[in-house]
Amino acid sequence: MAAMTEHVRYAAADGVATLTLDSPHNRNALSRQLVAELYELLERAEHDDAATVVVLRAEGRTFCSGADLSEAAEDGMEKAAGVLVDLQRRIVTFPKPVVTRLHGNVRAGGIGIVAASDVAISADDATYAFTEVKLALTPAAISLTVLPRMTDRSAALTFLTGETFDGTAAAEMGLVTRAVPEAELDAEVDRVCAALVTGHPQGLRETKGLLGRHLVANIDANGADLAKLSARLFGSDEAREAMLAFLNRKK
Repeated sequence: MAAMTEHVRYAAADGVATLTLDSPHNRNALSRQLVAELYELLERAEHDDAATVVVLRAEGRTFCSGADLSEAAEDGMEKAAGVLVDLQRRIVTFPKPVVTRLHGNVRAGGIGIVAASDVAISADDATYAFTEVKLALTPAAISLTVLPRMTDRSAALTFLTGETFDGTAAAEMGLVTRAVPEAELDAEVDRVCAALVTGHPQGLRETKGLLGRHLVANIDANGADLAKLSARLFGSDEAREAMLAFLNRKK
């Protein structure tokens, strides 16, 4: 029996642990395997004394497409949404700064990872969209971290229209920290990480905890209910019809 392909890779240098999502065949969806590996490597990074900062990045042209819908159909959407809720909490409460490096397409649960991160550096032509409204759904689970990051007006416009917007707009809305040309993306991530590694581990840990308290409180208070809302909408006749129509349009 062949060994499973590695879906997340780990590398460490210059005080930075880099976790690379490497499952391009399903657009880096949050499959059971990818999530398990991501948790395992976050644990490794947490206890790696040589790593002061963690960078999350991805191979392929999609950073992360969110839940693995084939597995969600087997396990139930409430469980899939719960996995995303827990992952956001893990990133928010992670004791070291988490930086996301973003290019290509960022969708669904991938945007939740972005919002849970401490710093998000995006290519200016990366694309973002909350397309749930077009499928009779709502971005319930990711709203836990996304809504506190974005202005109310930006959230209303992007959530309700489902329109695609670029990295420059994402920075203006507060969803990402900064947008730069993709050719400059690695250099900018390196620059931010170099600044972060000058911080004392205790200072970074306690400051991150201070900044993230409201996010943790929101996740703990509302995460379970929003996972149930995701499941209810996903299982509705309206959502099934909308998703079938979407798939037929793509053929």
